[in-house]
Order: sequence, then structure tokens, then C-alpha cells
Amino acid sequence: MEIGGQALIEGVLIKSKEKIAVSVRKKEKIKTKVDPTPNFSKKFSKIPFVRGIIVLIETLYLGIKYLNYSAEQQLENDEKISKLETIFSISISLIMAIGLFIVIPLLLSKFLTKDRVLFSVIDGIIRIIIFLLFLIIISLSKDIKRTFEYHGAEHKSIACYEANEELTVKNVKKYSTLHPRCGTSFIIYLLFISIIVFSIVWSEHFYIRLLQRIILIPVIASISYEILKLAAKKKDFFINKIIITPGLLIQKITTKEPDEKQIEVAISAVKAVIKGS
Repeated sequence: MEIGGQALIEGVLIKSKEKIAVSVRKKEKIKTKVDPTPNFSKKFSKIPFVRGIIVLIETLYLGIKYLNYSAEQQLENDEKISKLETIFSISISLIMAIGLFIVIPLLLSKFLTKDRVLFSVIDGIIRIIIFLLFLIIISLSKDIKRTFEYHGAEHKSIACYEANEELTVKNVKKYSTLHPRCGTSFIIYLLFISIIVFSIVWSEHFYIRLLQRIILIPVIASISYEILKLAAKKKDFFINKIIITPGLLIQKITTKEPDEKQIEVAISAVKAVIKGS
């Protein structure tokens, strides 16, 4: 059974085709909840390119839902995060993402060259640099560093499960914090593929070009998803080793070595998902 995951606030989410398990450390206890996996993406799981867009939407929805849940577990007196607060946070994040990764690279590239192909290459390189700087800067935060440690615990636990080893802290510790199916790798593929797509779909008008970049995000995401799946299945193939390398290198920033308590949380989530399978 293939499983994937996500780091949360003081917790880990593990997802299979059937179940989603979320384990969160609340003080000295681990709280685990299990929900059924939404059926929506299953209907499209066999359709190449379409499934990538659906998985992206589902991943964003579930990510936000369970990030909020994990944040609520850290609040006192069973406080809840309101829908208005969630909408506000998502809106601010979207505006920042569009500004950082679309508008700024476009503006800078505009002043450097007018050549179609060169423009797309420079635009893509600037976007990658901004992404790397963004990751490095946020990784300096103590809270983000802990989330990256849980990200490492998630990868290690999944690797241990995939190796058919017993899920113990001792066994999980042996494995790498890097994993070829990680969402970080997906973003790297997306950034590189966007260079090719944006050089093909072109407009001389700045605002049309800006609109194209926003509209084409699902298309680029679907292509990136297919490459990620192929790389994960054929990870011993020489070309695929080259393809997955950038994503694995970036994971050296987005994953950190977890402590034993963080590993225990990840193990709890994995066990909850595979129970009864």
C-alpha cells in the first residue's frame, strides 16, 4: 500500500487511498484521529494529467484543513480557528505567492531581455532563486524548523514502512529524511517545467503574460505530477536519478533530523493508516 504524508504543527499527517491519519503531540500525549480519504480524487486516479490537477486541489484542501486542526490542538481551552481567519490567511498567502513567484520575476525579466526564450529562462531562474531564498529565510524560524523536523520524521517513518521493517523509533532513525515523492520535489519540477511552458505560451503584453502564468498553473502542476510519479516508480533508472536530484537537494532545507518524540508522532500516524490493511 502506497502512503504519503505532510508535516503539521507539532504533528504529522499520513494518507493512503482509504484513510487519513493525523497524529499531534499535545503536551506529553500523542492524539491521533483517523478520517476516510475523500473519494473525489479516486474517480480521476487513472486519468493522466487530469489526476495531477485533482490531487493538487485535494492536497491543498486537506493540508489547510489539518494544519488548522493541528494548530487548534496547541491552543488553550479548545479554541477553534474560524472560517474567516482561514480565508484571510489563505488570501494573504495567495497574494504573497503571486507577488513573489510571478509578478517580481516577470518585472525583473522584463528589464533584462525581450527575447522570448531567454526571457522565460531568466524568469524561471529568478523564480527558483526567490523560492530558495524564501525556504532558507523561513527555515531560520524556530517554529518552522520544528515543522521541518516533523517533515523529516514523516519521511523516515514512511521509508521504514516501505522497507517492510517494524515501525520502532530505533528502526525509523536509520532512514533518510529525503524521499523522492515529497511535495518539495513536486514544486521543483513545477518551477523547471514552467520555464518550458511559458516559453511556448507567449504574449508581448505584460498583463496578458501575467494572466497566462496564473491560468497555466494547473497545467504545469499536472505535468509535474506525472513526472513525480514516474520518478518514484523508476527511481533506479539513471535518467530518473538525475530528475529527482534537485528535489532531494531542496529537501535538505525542508527536512531536518527529528528527535525521538517527533518520530513517535510520525510512527503513530503511519500505524493508524496501515492498521487493518
